[in-house]
Amino acid sequence: MKTILSLAFALLAASAALAHAQPSKDPMASMQMPAQPQAGAGQLTDAVVQKIDPARGLIVLKHGDIPNLAMPPMTMGFDVADRKMLDQVKAGEKVRFHVEVVQGKPTVTHLESAR
Repeated sequence: MKTILSLAFALLAASAALAHAQPSKDPMASMQMPAQPQAGAGQLTDAVVQKIDPARGLIVLKHGDIPNLAMPPMTMGFDVADRKMLDQVKAGEKVRFHVEVVQGKPTVTHLESAR
């Protein structure tokens, strides 16, 4: 009986030790990094244009999930990399776009009609 109790205690101690084991020495090992955007059209997100402000270079989009920024669906304004993109779309239109962080701001780098 002592042998069984000793074995049970050893197993319990080993499982407790595993539960409190030191994390990997690499601090980046457990981090989930967002997918890296590809150049150009990269990962496109579906959206509906809510408003366009050509003077400010701003487009307001009701958009789906933006994986490369880990951003959930919402409605928000974005700067555009090239104001000429705003000439291609109008409020109410379905579009697909790619956004990257440029100088600390989410910026539309690609915009196309969803057709």
